[in-house]
Amino acid sequence: MSRAAEETNRRMLRARDAMDRDYAQSLDVPSLARIAHVSEAHFSRTFRAVFGETPHRYLQRRRVERAMFLLRETDHSVTDICYEVGFGSPGTFSRTFHDIVGRSPRTYRKESTAVGVPTCFTMAWTRPSS
Repeated sequence: MSRAAEETNRRMLRARDAMDRDYAQSLDVPSLARIAHVSEAHFSRTFRAVFGETPHRYLQRRRVERAMFLLRETDHSVTDICYEVGFGSPGTFSRTFHDIVGRSPRTYRKESTAVGVPTCFTMAWTRPSS
């Protein structure tokens, strides 16, 4: 791998780490591009090339993964979880959750009753695919 490719990957990882850490915050392409120290267009193109999905879709999936955990492990309302993970409206949350998981948040909560399985297995088994 060339030195330039390593530097590009490092910059994209820096932005992805920020999304993983601050997924509930309002993150947009301009702020993520600043974190990666590249232009907005270059950031979007390169992020997709490196990780196989757009920055927006990655952030949505990250938020949905966290929502899945909260739906399984807490008794917070779906609306509270929606805002807690960074979505702006319950409608957008439900639609995005259904697109990624294949079920509504309420249905997911109902069907994912806790069984005596370690959390690491549950998280790996229920991780949404891209």
